[in-house]
Amino acid sequence: MLDVTYIRNHAEHVKEGMRNKGEENSGIVDQLIEVDEEWRSLVKKTDDLRSESNTKAQKIGELMGQGKKDEAQKIIEYTSKLKQEIKEKEEKLNVLKKDRGKLLLQIPNVPHESVPVGSSEEDNEVFKTWGTPAENDWRIPHWELVEEQGWIDFERGAKVTGAGFPFYVGPIAKLQRALINYFLNKAGEQGYTELQVPYFINEDSARGTGQIPDKEDMMYEIPRDEFFAIPTAEVPVTNFHRDEILQKENLPLKYVAYTPCWRREAGSYGKDVRGLNRLHQFDKVELVKMVHPDTAFDELENLREYAESLLEELNIPYRTLLMCTGDMGFTQTKKYDLEVWSPAQQRWLEVSSCSNFGSFQARRMMLRFRNDEGDTEILHTLNGSGLALPRVLAAILEIYQQEDSSIEVPEVLQPFMGTETIGAE
Repeated sequence: MLDVTYIRNHAEHVKEGMRNKGEENSGIVDQLIEVDEEWRSLVKKTDDLRSESNTKAQKIGELMGQGKKDEAQKIIEYTSKLKQEIKEKEEKLNVLKKDRGKLLLQIPNVPHESVPVGSSEEDNEVFKTWGTPAENDWRIPHWELVEEQGWIDFERGAKVTGAGFPFYVGPIAKLQRALINYFLNKAGEQGYTELQVPYFINEDSARGTGQIPDKEDMMYEIPRDEFFAIPTAEVPVTNFHRDEILQKENLPLKYVAYTPCWRREAGSYGKDVRGLNRLHQFDKVELVKMVHPDTAFDELENLREYAESLLEELNIPYRTLLMCTGDMGFTQTKKYDLEVWSPAQQRWLEVSSCSNFGSFQARRMMLRFRNDEGDTEILHTLNGSGLALPRVLAAILEIYQQEDSSIEVPEVLQPFMGTETIGAE
Protein backbone atom coordinates (compact mmCIF):
# COMPACT_ATOMS: atom_id res chain seq x y z
CA MET A 1 0.00 0.00 0.00
CA LEU A 2 1.29 3.43 -0.91
CA ASP A 3 1.43 6.27 1.60
CA VAL A 4 -1.59 8.53 1.12
CA THR A 5 0.58 11.63 1.54
CA TYR A 6 2.88 10.38 -1.23
CA ILE A 7 -0.14 9.81 -3.48
CA ARG A 8 -1.49 13.26 -2.73
CA ASN A 9 1.86 14.92 -3.54
CA HIS A 10 2.67 12.75 -6.60
CA ALA A 11 -0.78 12.05 -8.03
CA GLU A 12 0.21 12.19 -11.71
CA HIS A 13 3.26 9.98 -11.14
CA VAL A 14 1.09 7.38 -9.40
CA LYS A 15 -1.46 7.51 -12.24
CA GLU A 16 1.30 7.05 -14.81
CA GLY A 17 2.62 4.07 -12.87
CA MET A 18 -0.86 2.53 -12.85
CA ARG A 19 -1.26 2.98 -16.59
CA ASN A 20 2.19 1.52 -17.21
CA LYS A 21 1.17 -1.53 -15.18
CA GLY A 22 -1.92 -1.93 -17.33
CA GLU A 23 -4.33 -0.69 -14.67
CA GLU A 24 -7.14 1.14 -16.45
CA ASN A 25 -8.79 2.73 -13.41
CA SER A 26 -6.21 5.43 -12.68
CA GLY A 27 -9.13 7.76 -11.88
CA ILE A 28 -9.28 6.00 -8.52
CA VAL A 29 -6.35 8.21 -7.48
CA ASP A 30 -8.57 11.29 -7.79
CA GLN A 31 -11.33 9.53 -5.84
CA LEU A 32 -8.87 8.73 -3.08
CA ILE A 33 -7.58 12.31 -2.89
CA GLU A 34 -11.15 13.63 -2.74
CA VAL A 35 -12.09 11.26 0.08
CA ASP A 36 -8.84 12.01 1.90
CA GLU A 37 -9.42 15.77 1.68
CA GLU A 38 -12.95 15.36 3.01
CA TRP A 39 -11.63 13.16 5.84
CA ARG A 40 -8.86 15.63 6.78
CA SER A 41 -11.30 18.55 6.70
CA LEU A 42 -13.75 16.68 8.91
CA VAL A 43 -10.95 15.73 11.32
CA LYS A 44 -10.19 19.44 11.84
CA LYS A 45 -13.85 20.32 12.33
CA THR A 46 -14.29 17.48 14.80
CA ASP A 47 -11.17 18.46 16.73
CA ASP A 48 -12.40 22.05 16.89
CA LEU A 49 -15.75 20.89 18.29
CA ARG A 50 -14.01 18.70 20.88
CA SER A 51 -11.86 21.65 21.94
CA GLU A 52 -14.93 23.86 22.25
CA SER A 53 -16.74 21.18 24.22
CA ASN A 54 -13.83 20.87 26.65
CA THR A 55 -13.69 24.66 27.10
CA LYS A 56 -17.42 24.81 27.77
CA ALA A 57 -17.17 21.96 30.28
CA GLN A 58 -14.61 23.94 32.25
CA LYS A 59 -16.90 26.99 32.13
CA ILE A 60 -19.77 24.95 33.50
CA GLY A 61 -17.68 24.03 36.52
CA GLU A 62 -16.74 27.63 37.14
CA LEU A 63 -20.37 28.83 36.91
CA MET A 64 -21.62 26.09 39.20
CA GLY A 65 -18.95 27.06 41.72
CA GLN A 66 -20.18 30.65 41.55
CA GLY A 67 -23.79 29.57 42.11
CA LYS A 68 -24.84 30.63 38.61
CA LYS A 69 -26.86 27.50 37.89
CA ASP A 70 -29.11 29.05 35.22
CA GLU A 71 -26.16 30.19 33.13
CA ALA A 72 -24.51 26.82 33.66
CA GLN A 73 -27.68 25.01 32.54
CA LYS A 74 -27.73 26.90 29.25
CA ILE A 75 -24.15 25.84 28.53
CA ILE A 76 -24.99 22.26 29.53
CA GLU A 77 -27.78 22.23 26.95
CA TYR A 78 -25.41 23.68 24.35
CA THR A 79 -22.64 21.15 25.08
CA SER A 80 -25.19 18.36 24.83
CA LYS A 81 -25.87 19.44 21.27
CA LEU A 82 -22.11 19.70 20.68
CA LYS A 83 -21.61 16.11 21.86
CA GLN A 84 -24.32 14.87 19.51
CA GLU A 85 -22.71 16.76 16.63
CA ILE A 86 -19.30 15.34 17.52
CA LYS A 87 -20.76 11.82 17.60
CA GLU A 88 -22.27 12.26 14.14
CA LYS A 89 -18.99 13.58 12.76
CA GLU A 90 -17.05 10.70 14.32
CA GLU A 91 -19.40 8.22 12.66
CA LYS A 92 -18.84 9.99 9.35
CA LEU A 93 -15.07 9.93 9.94
CA ASN A 94 -15.18 6.16 10.41
CA VAL A 95 -17.04 5.75 7.12
CA LEU A 96 -14.58 8.00 5.28
CA LYS A 97 -11.61 6.18 6.83
CA LYS A 98 -12.95 2.82 5.64
CA ASP A 99 -13.62 4.23 2.17
CA ARG A 100 -10.12 5.67 2.03
CA GLY A 101 -8.64 2.35 3.11
CA LYS A 102 -10.54 0.43 0.42
CA LEU A 103 -9.36 2.87 -2.25
CA LEU A 104 -5.74 2.65 -1.06
CA LEU A 105 -5.80 -1.13 -1.40
CA GLN A 106 -6.75 -0.79 -5.08
CA ILE A 107 -3.75 1.33 -6.07
CA PRO A 108 -0.69 -0.72 -7.14
CA ASN A 109 2.91 -0.07 -6.28
CA VAL A 110 4.74 2.45 -8.47
CA PRO A 111 7.39 0.92 -10.79
CA HIS A 112 10.96 1.99 -10.11
CA GLU A 113 12.54 4.30 -12.69
CA SER A 114 14.90 1.51 -13.80
CA VAL A 115 12.00 -0.74 -14.84
CA PRO A 116 11.33 -0.84 -18.62
CA VAL A 117 7.90 0.39 -19.66
CA GLY A 118 5.96 -2.27 -21.53
CA SER A 119 2.61 -4.00 -21.75
CA SER A 120 3.46 -7.71 -21.94
CA GLU A 121 6.18 -10.36 -21.63
CA GLU A 122 7.41 -9.32 -25.07
CA ASP A 123 8.70 -6.10 -23.50
CA ASN A 124 10.77 -7.76 -20.76
CA GLU A 125 14.51 -7.20 -21.06
CA VAL A 126 17.07 -10.01 -21.01
CA PHE A 127 19.32 -8.90 -18.17
CA LYS A 128 21.71 -11.87 -18.15
CA THR A 129 22.27 -15.27 -19.75
CA TRP A 130 24.38 -18.14 -18.44
CA GLY A 131 25.28 -21.46 -20.01
CA THR A 132 24.60 -22.84 -23.49
CA PRO A 133 21.03 -24.02 -24.13
CA ALA A 134 21.11 -27.55 -25.57
CA GLU A 135 19.53 -28.41 -28.87
CA ASN A 136 16.60 -30.82 -29.06
CA ASP A 137 18.32 -34.10 -29.93
CA TRP A 138 17.33 -37.52 -28.60
CA ARG A 139 15.92 -36.21 -25.33
CA ILE A 140 12.22 -36.71 -24.62
CA PRO A 141 10.05 -34.32 -22.58
CA HIS A 142 10.15 -34.94 -18.87
CA TRP A 143 6.49 -35.97 -18.71
CA GLU A 144 7.12 -38.81 -21.14
CA LEU A 145 10.24 -39.88 -19.26
CA VAL A 146 8.62 -39.99 -15.82
CA GLU A 147 5.61 -41.88 -17.15
CA GLU A 148 7.90 -44.39 -18.87
CA GLN A 149 9.91 -44.88 -15.66
CA GLY A 150 6.94 -44.71 -13.27
CA TRP A 151 8.51 -41.84 -11.36
CA ILE A 152 5.62 -39.35 -11.30
CA ASP A 153 2.00 -40.51 -11.33
CA PHE A 154 -0.30 -37.83 -12.69
CA GLU A 155 -3.26 -40.16 -13.19
CA ARG A 156 -3.39 -41.40 -9.60
CA GLY A 157 -2.95 -37.84 -8.40
CA ALA A 158 -5.96 -36.81 -10.47
CA LYS A 159 -7.90 -39.75 -9.03
CA VAL A 160 -7.04 -38.91 -5.44
CA THR A 161 -7.41 -35.12 -5.72
CA GLY A 162 -7.58 -33.70 -9.24
CA ALA A 163 -5.42 -32.60 -12.15
CA GLY A 164 -2.25 -30.82 -11.08
CA PHE A 165 -1.74 -32.83 -7.86
CA PRO A 166 0.80 -35.53 -8.83
CA PHE A 167 2.43 -38.31 -6.82
CA TYR A 168 6.25 -38.38 -6.84
CA VAL A 169 7.49 -41.95 -6.65
CA GLY A 170 10.77 -43.56 -5.57
CA PRO A 171 13.97 -41.91 -6.86
CA ILE A 172 12.19 -38.76 -8.04
CA ALA A 173 10.68 -38.23 -4.59
CA LYS A 174 14.21 -38.58 -3.22
CA LEU A 175 15.61 -36.21 -5.87
CA GLN A 176 12.96 -33.65 -4.94
CA ARG A 177 13.94 -33.97 -1.28
CA ALA A 178 17.60 -33.61 -2.22
CA LEU A 179 16.87 -30.33 -3.99
CA ILE A 180 14.96 -29.03 -0.98
CA ASN A 181 17.78 -29.91 1.42
CA TYR A 182 20.38 -28.45 -0.91
CA PHE A 183 18.47 -25.16 -1.27
CA LEU A 184 17.87 -24.88 2.49
CA ASN A 185 21.48 -25.66 3.37
CA LYS A 186 22.82 -23.11 0.87
CA ALA A 187 20.48 -20.43 2.25
CA GLY A 188 21.66 -21.22 5.78
CA GLU A 189 25.26 -20.71 4.65
CA GLN A 190 24.24 -17.26 3.38
CA GLY A 191 22.84 -16.22 6.76
CA TYR A 192 19.15 -16.95 6.22
CA THR A 193 17.24 -18.14 9.29
CA GLU A 194 15.10 -21.16 8.49
CA LEU A 195 11.42 -21.10 9.44
CA GLN A 196 8.78 -23.81 9.42
CA VAL A 197 5.56 -21.95 8.80
CA PRO A 198 1.78 -22.47 8.85
CA TYR A 199 0.37 -23.70 5.55
CA PHE A 200 -2.89 -21.79 6.05
CA ILE A 201 -3.27 -18.04 6.48
CA ASN A 202 -6.04 -15.68 7.52
CA GLU A 203 -7.39 -12.72 5.58
CA ASP A 204 -5.18 -10.17 7.35
CA SER A 205 -2.07 -12.07 6.27
CA ALA A 206 -3.28 -12.34 2.67
CA ARG A 207 -4.04 -8.62 2.64
CA GLY A 208 -0.69 -7.78 4.20
CA THR A 209 1.37 -9.18 1.33
CA GLY A 210 -1.04 -8.07 -1.39
CA GLN A 211 -2.72 -11.36 -2.28
CA ILE A 212 -6.01 -9.59 -1.69
CA PRO A 213 -7.70 -7.67 -3.12
CA ASP A 214 -5.66 -8.68 -6.21
CA LYS A 215 -5.17 -12.44 -6.35
CA GLU A 216 -8.19 -13.96 -4.60
CA ASP A 217 -8.99 -16.23 -7.54
CA MET A 218 -5.50 -17.73 -7.39
CA MET A 219 -5.84 -19.05 -3.82
CA TYR A 220 -7.67 -22.06 -2.46
CA GLU A 221 -10.10 -21.08 0.28
CA ILE A 222 -11.29 -22.91 3.41
CA PRO A 223 -14.56 -20.97 3.97
CA ARG A 224 -15.61 -22.69 7.19
CA ASP A 225 -12.49 -21.50 9.01
CA GLU A 226 -11.90 -18.36 6.90
CA PHE A 227 -8.44 -19.53 5.87
CA PHE A 228 -6.53 -19.59 2.60
CA ALA A 229 -4.04 -22.27 1.61
CA ILE A 230 -0.73 -20.51 1.04
CA PRO A 231 0.13 -19.76 -2.60
CA THR A 232 3.75 -19.20 -1.50
CA ALA A 233 5.72 -19.16 1.75
CA GLU A 234 6.19 -15.42 1.13
CA VAL A 235 2.84 -14.80 2.84
CA PRO A 236 3.38 -16.39 6.27
CA VAL A 237 7.08 -15.49 6.39
CA THR A 238 6.59 -11.80 5.55
CA ASN A 239 3.72 -11.63 8.08
CA PHE A 240 5.96 -13.15 10.77
CA HIS A 241 6.73 -9.67 12.17
CA ARG A 242 3.43 -7.98 11.27
CA ASP A 243 2.49 -5.12 13.64
CA GLU A 244 5.98 -5.13 15.16
CA ILE A 245 8.68 -2.51 15.55
CA LEU A 246 12.11 -3.92 14.80
CA GLN A 247 15.48 -2.47 15.77
CA LYS A 248 17.62 -0.90 13.04
CA GLU A 249 20.73 -2.76 14.17
CA ASN A 250 18.98 -6.09 13.51
CA LEU A 251 18.38 -5.28 9.83
CA PRO A 252 18.46 -6.88 7.39
CA LEU A 253 16.43 -9.85 8.58
CA LYS A 254 16.72 -12.81 6.21
CA TYR A 255 14.42 -15.84 6.35
CA VAL A 256 14.12 -19.03 4.31
CA ALA A 257 11.26 -21.52 4.35
CA TYR A 258 10.39 -24.67 2.47
CA THR A 259 6.67 -25.27 1.94
CA PRO A 260 4.24 -26.88 -0.41
CA CYS A 261 2.26 -24.19 -2.25
CA TRP A 262 -1.27 -24.24 -3.66
CA ARG A 263 -2.52 -22.21 -6.61
CA ARG A 264 -5.76 -22.59 -8.52
CA GLU A 265 -4.15 -21.37 -11.78
CA ALA A 266 -7.58 -20.73 -13.27
CA GLY A 267 -7.58 -20.57 -17.05
CA SER A 268 -4.29 -22.45 -17.49
CA TYR A 269 -4.40 -25.10 -20.18
CA GLY A 270 -2.63 -26.41 -23.29
CA LYS A 271 0.84 -27.71 -23.99
CA ASP A 272 2.54 -25.12 -21.79
CA VAL A 273 1.06 -26.70 -18.64
CA ARG A 274 1.96 -30.31 -19.39
CA GLY A 275 3.85 -32.39 -16.84
CA LEU A 276 5.59 -30.30 -14.21
CA ASN A 277 5.25 -27.04 -16.14
CA ARG A 278 2.28 -25.87 -14.11
CA LEU A 279 0.78 -27.57 -11.05
CA HIS A 280 -1.90 -26.77 -8.49
CA GLN A 281 0.31 -28.10 -5.67
CA PHE A 282 4.07 -27.73 -5.81
CA ASP A 283 7.09 -27.35 -3.54
CA LYS A 284 9.19 -24.24 -3.21
CA VAL A 285 11.98 -22.80 -1.09
CA GLU A 286 11.28 -19.12 -0.47
CA LEU A 287 13.63 -16.33 0.60
CA VAL A 288 12.36 -13.20 2.37
CA LYS A 289 14.28 -10.08 3.37
CA MET A 290 13.23 -7.22 5.64
CA VAL A 291 15.63 -4.34 5.09
CA HIS A 292 16.42 -0.68 5.66
CA PRO A 293 14.91 1.48 2.87
CA ASP A 294 18.34 2.80 1.87
CA THR A 295 19.64 -0.68 1.05
CA ALA A 296 16.58 -2.24 -0.61
CA PHE A 297 17.74 -2.13 -4.24
CA ASP A 298 21.22 -3.40 -3.37
CA GLU A 299 19.54 -6.23 -1.46
CA LEU A 300 17.49 -7.04 -4.57
CA GLU A 301 20.63 -7.45 -6.66
CA ASN A 302 22.14 -9.67 -3.94
CA LEU A 303 18.98 -11.76 -3.90
CA ARG A 304 19.03 -12.16 -7.68
CA GLU A 305 22.71 -13.10 -7.70
CA TYR A 306 22.15 -15.70 -5.00
CA ALA A 307 19.25 -17.34 -6.87
CA GLU A 308 21.38 -17.36 -10.03
CA SER A 309 24.24 -19.03 -8.15
CA LEU A 310 22.01 -22.00 -7.30
CA LEU A 311 21.35 -22.64 -10.99
CA GLU A 312 25.02 -22.24 -11.82
CA GLU A 313 25.98 -24.82 -9.19
CA LEU A 314 23.37 -27.16 -10.65
CA ASN A 315 24.89 -26.39 -14.08
CA ILE A 316 21.52 -25.51 -15.60
CA PRO A 317 21.54 -22.87 -18.37
CA TYR A 318 19.34 -19.92 -17.49
CA ARG A 319 18.47 -16.37 -18.36
CA THR A 320 17.46 -13.50 -16.09
CA LEU A 321 14.72 -11.13 -17.22
CA LEU A 322 14.16 -7.61 -15.96
CA MET A 323 10.38 -7.49 -15.98
CA CYS A 324 8.59 -4.61 -17.67
CA THR A 325 5.89 -2.57 -15.96
CA GLY A 326 3.00 -4.48 -17.55
CA ASP A 327 4.36 -7.92 -16.66
CA MET A 328 5.58 -7.15 -13.15
CA GLY A 329 2.60 -7.48 -10.86
CA PHE A 330 0.49 -5.32 -8.57
CA THR A 331 2.78 -5.22 -5.54
CA GLN A 332 6.32 -4.99 -6.92
CA THR A 333 8.36 -1.89 -7.64
CA LYS A 334 11.05 -3.95 -9.43
CA LYS A 335 11.25 -7.61 -10.33
CA TYR A 336 13.56 -10.13 -11.98
CA ASP A 337 12.50 -13.54 -13.30
CA LEU A 338 14.94 -16.43 -13.66
CA GLU A 339 14.16 -18.96 -16.39
CA VAL A 340 15.85 -22.31 -17.07
CA TRP A 341 16.22 -23.89 -20.48
CA SER A 342 14.21 -27.01 -21.30
CA PRO A 343 16.01 -28.80 -24.16
CA ALA A 344 13.21 -31.28 -24.86
CA GLN A 345 10.61 -28.50 -25.03
CA GLN A 346 12.95 -25.90 -26.53
CA ARG A 347 11.55 -23.21 -24.26
CA TRP A 348 12.34 -21.25 -21.14
CA LEU A 349 10.68 -22.17 -17.83
CA GLU A 350 10.42 -19.73 -14.92
CA VAL A 351 11.90 -21.02 -11.66
CA SER A 352 12.29 -17.85 -9.58
CA SER A 353 10.99 -14.32 -9.21
CA CYS A 354 13.08 -11.88 -7.18
CA SER A 355 11.11 -8.80 -6.16
CA ASN A 356 11.50 -5.55 -4.28
CA PHE A 357 8.22 -4.31 -2.82
CA GLY A 358 9.57 -1.15 -1.23
CA SER A 359 7.32 -0.17 1.68
CA PHE A 360 4.20 -1.46 -0.09
CA GLN A 361 3.73 -4.67 1.93
CA ALA A 362 5.22 -3.36 5.17
CA ARG A 363 2.82 -0.41 5.26
CA ARG A 364 -0.14 -2.78 4.99
CA MET A 365 1.30 -4.85 7.84
CA MET A 366 2.51 -1.92 9.95
CA LEU A 367 5.96 -3.52 9.88
CA ARG A 368 8.37 -0.87 11.15
CA PHE A 369 11.82 -0.26 12.57
CA ARG A 370 13.14 2.32 15.02
CA ASN A 371 15.72 4.66 13.47
CA ASP A 372 18.69 6.38 15.09
CA GLU A 373 16.52 9.28 16.20
CA GLY A 374 14.16 6.92 18.00
CA ASP A 375 11.35 7.44 15.50
CA THR A 376 9.60 4.59 13.69
CA GLU A 377 9.83 4.11 9.92
CA ILE A 378 8.26 1.64 7.53
CA LEU A 379 10.91 -0.85 6.43
CA HIS A 380 11.13 -2.47 2.99
CA THR A 381 10.48 -6.09 2.05
CA LEU A 382 11.85 -8.36 -0.67
CA ASN A 383 11.40 -11.98 -1.62
CA GLY A 384 12.56 -14.50 -4.16
CA SER A 385 12.24 -18.18 -4.95
CA GLY A 386 15.34 -20.07 -4.01
CA LEU A 387 14.06 -22.06 -5.94
CA ALA A 388 10.65 -23.34 -7.12
CA LEU A 389 11.00 -27.12 -7.48
CA PRO A 390 8.82 -28.39 -10.36
CA ARG A 391 10.54 -26.70 -13.28
CA VAL A 392 14.00 -27.11 -11.79
CA LEU A 393 13.23 -30.82 -11.57
CA ALA A 394 11.87 -30.79 -15.14
CA ALA A 395 15.07 -29.13 -16.36
CA ILE A 396 17.24 -31.70 -14.56
CA LEU A 397 15.23 -34.57 -16.04
CA GLU A 398 15.80 -33.20 -19.53
CA ILE A 399 19.31 -31.73 -19.29
CA TYR A 400 20.81 -34.65 -17.37
CA GLN A 401 18.88 -37.30 -19.30
CA GLN A 402 20.99 -40.12 -20.80
CA GLU A 403 20.23 -42.12 -23.93
CA ASP A 404 19.23 -45.15 -21.84
CA SER A 405 16.65 -42.92 -20.02
CA SER A 406 18.71 -42.83 -16.85
CA ILE A 407 19.37 -39.48 -15.16
CA GLU A 408 22.79 -38.29 -14.12
CA VAL A 409 22.46 -36.70 -10.69
CA PRO A 410 23.93 -33.17 -10.59
CA GLU A 411 27.18 -33.23 -8.67
CA VAL A 412 25.99 -30.91 -5.87
CA LEU A 413 23.03 -33.23 -5.20
CA GLN A 414 24.99 -36.48 -5.09
CA PRO A 415 25.80 -36.20 -1.35
CA PHE A 416 22.07 -35.97 -0.63
CA MET A 417 21.18 -38.81 -3.03
CA GLY A 418 24.03 -41.20 -2.28
CA THR A 419 24.27 -42.06 -5.96
CA GLU A 420 25.53 -40.59 -9.23
CA THR A 421 22.62 -41.80 -11.41
CA ILE A 422 18.99 -42.85 -11.12
CA GLY A 423 17.09 -45.04 -13.51
CA ALA A 424 18.41 -47.66 -15.94
CA GLU A 425 21.19 -49.89 -14.69
